[in-house]
Amino acid sequence: MVSRHFLGRYLGQEKGPLMVAIGAMHGNEPAGVKGIELILKMLEVEPITRPEFVFRGRFIGILGNPVAYQRRLRFIDMDMNRHWQAERIRQQIQQPEQPKSVEERAILNVLRLIHEEIKNYRPTEVVLLDLHTTSSTGGIFSIAGDDPSSQELAVELPAPVILGLADELKGTLLQYFKSIKLDVPVRTISFEAGHHTDPLSVNRCIAALTCCMRAIGCVGQNDVESQHMRVLLDQADGLPKLTRLVYRHSIQPEDHFVMQPNYSNFKIIRQGEIIAHDSKGAVPSPFDGRILLPLYQKQGDDGFFIVQDIQV
Repeated sequence: MVSRHFLGRYLGQEKGPLMVAIGAMHGNEPAGVKGIELILKMLEVEPITRPEFVFRGRFIGILGNPVAYQRRLRFIDMDMNRHWQAERIRQQIQQPEQPKSVEERAILNVLRLIHEEIKNYRPTEVVLLDLHTTSSTGGIFSIAGDDPSSQELAVELPAPVILGLADELKGTLLQYFKSIKLDVPVRTISFEAGHHTDPLSVNRCIAALTCCMRAIGCVGQNDVESQHMRVLLDQADGLPKLTRLVYRHSIQPEDHFVMQPNYSNFKIIRQGEIIAHDSKGAVPSPFDGRILLPLYQKQGDDGFFIVQDIQV
């Protein structure tokens, strides 16, 4: 049911962009959902505390995978953020009687919600913010679509931007919305807010939502409570502003991949350093750089990534 995905909506007084925030596309990542629910409450209160407040556009919050979210699992049948494949989705829409996995049904429901909002509101542009958390500790970061407008928006968030990762990860929400044609401009960003269980990950999600709203003109620079911004800035302190992906270590269940302990996002690693083990033995780093998204959970197709700093 589509209603299980709907977290809430805020309609501004003036016409503007449609901002779509998605939380818990992976069910074991609750911070995005909590952040969306809280920002909706904050927006409702803002006109009461500040009568001059004006919201331009429309905001909608979506729960990506409600079944997995209820069970606190990354996914039930398949990784939802690896199956946003345009041709497969088109076939499923044309053949609704075909059996579908939990995640395939969720994708179709989320799409239906987004397309209905676009049709009903007719926004000046659509901005998608996909909120995630990680199984590892360490730095926060954002991933932008491969278009300059999305990358420019990602830089507005006070967090490292990873270039090249959106192209490497196949079947993501970001890739899908850049591969289809809509009658309105679309910008896409994915934001990683910290560890799954870190309470401050919720604050970082709120800060990312607020930053995005400010950057696209939904709210002013002084609108919406900004105490959460300090948490975001503190976490980003000392991290590179811009990095580029140089390596992805993909894995299969039969690999029995196990990370070495104590690796966190953006930790500096050296070529040849043993950072994991699998069924074949030790897994050395093929490059100097920084490790990203080391896998410390049972479900997942990626063991780790390596990024290198870009001087700006």
